[in-house]
Amino acid sequence: MTDVHDQTDPYAASSRETTEGTVYTVTGGDWDEMVDQTAGDERIVINMGPQHPSTHGVLRLVLELQGETVTDARLVIGYLHTGIEKNCEYRTWTQGVTFVTRADYLSPIFNETAYCLSVERLLGVEVPDRAATIRVLLMEINRIGSHLVALATGGMELGALTGMTNGFREREEVLHLLEFLTGLRMNHAFVRPGGVVQDLPEGYEERIRSFIKVMRERLPGFHKLLTGNRIWRQRLEGVGYLPLDGCLALGVTGPILRSAGLAWDLRQVEPYLGYEHYDFEVPTDTAADSFARYLLRVEEMSQSLSIIEQALARLEPGPVMVEDAKIAWPARLSIGADGMGNSLEHVRRIMGQSMESLIHHFKLVTEGFKVPPGQACVPIESPRGELSAHLVSDGGTRPLRVHLRDPSFVNLQAAPAMSEGGMVSDVIAALASLDPVMGGCDR
Repeated sequence: MTDVHDQTDPYAASSRETTEGTVYTVTGGDWDEMVDQTAGDERIVINMGPQHPSTHGVLRLVLELQGETVTDARLVIGYLHTGIEKNCEYRTWTQGVTFVTRADYLSPIFNETAYCLSVERLLGVEVPDRAATIRVLLMEINRIGSHLVALATGGMELGALTGMTNGFREREEVLHLLEFLTGLRMNHAFVRPGGVVQDLPEGYEERIRSFIKVMRERLPGFHKLLTGNRIWRQRLEGVGYLPLDGCLALGVTGPILRSAGLAWDLRQVEPYLGYEHYDFEVPTDTAADSFARYLLRVEEMSQSLSIIEQALARLEPGPVMVEDAKIAWPARLSIGADGMGNSLEHVRRIMGQSMESLIHHFKLVTEGFKVPPGQACVPIESPRGELSAHLVSDGGTRPLRVHLRDPSFVNLQAAPAMSEGGMVSDVIAALASLDPVMGGCDR
C-alpha cells in the first residue's frame, strides 16, 4: 500500500521565496503552508471572500488573526478581470468608450470622460462649450449616485439595513434621471471623442430641477438616520485610521485623502472642462477615519447639487460635437421614429443625395478616424479619487495601448495599513470607507 501522505498534493498552490518573504500563487491549496507559519502560537489564518457579503465586491481577504485582532492582512484581486484595456486595442477609438464605461460601473460617465479627454488631447481638439457643460452635468449627477451606493453598501455591511434601503432608493432617482438624459441607466457610452453623442432631450431642465429638489429634501435624512446614531458612530469613529503621510506614501486620493486634511480635488487643483468657472467647496476633515469619510461623501453630494444648478445656468445653445467631419461620429445623430438609430431623414439624405457622404459615413463607422502618434493622460476627479486614461497611439485607427489609472486599485493598497491592529469587524468598516469598485480595480 502506498501512503497517500507521501505523495505530493497535485492541487497544492505553488510558492516561492523572495527578499520580502514567501509569495504564494493563491488558488485555495496553500493553507497547510500558511498554517505552518503560525504553528506554535495563538495566531490563525482565515479566508474572507471573494464571495462574501461584506468584502465590498468580489475581493478576497486573507487575514492572520491573534484572537480577534488582525495581525496581517493580504488582499487578493483579479476575480472580476474583464480584459477591458486589452480589448480596447482591437477596437476603434470611438468603440473604446463602450469598453471603458464598464470598468468602474458605478461611475461610468467618469470613465468615458477621462478616456475621451485623453483622445482629444492626442487629436488636439477642444469640445464645444455645450458639450463640456453637459459632461460636467452628467458627471456630477453620477457622482451623487456613486456616493449613494457607497453609503448604502457600507450601511448594509455594518448592519444598518435602513441606510442601505434609503441609499438605493435615492440612487434610483439618479438612475431614472440618467436614463432620461442618456437613454441608459448604466454603461451609457454617451461621452464620445469630440463631444457627446447627442443633445439633451426636451424637458431636461424641468427633470433635473425636480431631481435637485428631491435630493435636497432627502439628503438631510442621512444625518437624521446615521450621523447621530450612536451605534453607527461607534462602528466608524477611530476605525480605518490613515493619516496624511500614509495617504501620500500610498498614492491614496479622493475622500480618503481629504479626510486626512488635504483639500486635493482635481476639479480645483487642475481644472478641466471649465470647472474653474464653478463655485463650490472641497470639504475636508482631519479625523482621517471611516466616520470622516462618511461625512465627506454626504457633503460632496450637496456640493454636486450646487454644481448641477450652475451647469444648468451655463448651458447655452450650440453644437455638442466638434465640427470636424473626419472625427465627429455620429455627427448628426437623432432618434428615429422607432426610437433607435439615425433618423430616416438623415439616412435618406446621405443615401439619396451624396454618394461621397455615404462612403464617408461607412468608413468612419467601420474603420474609425486616425489619431496622431503620441501618448496622453488627462486626470480627472472621480468619486473615488484620481482617475485617468493613459493612451498610446501609433497613428492608426485603434489605440496601441490603453491603461486606466483607477483609484480603486491604488486606494486598496491602504487596506492593510487601515486594518492591521484592529478587530475583524473593523476590517469591514475600513474597507467600506475605501469604497472600492472591483470592476475598476481588475478591469
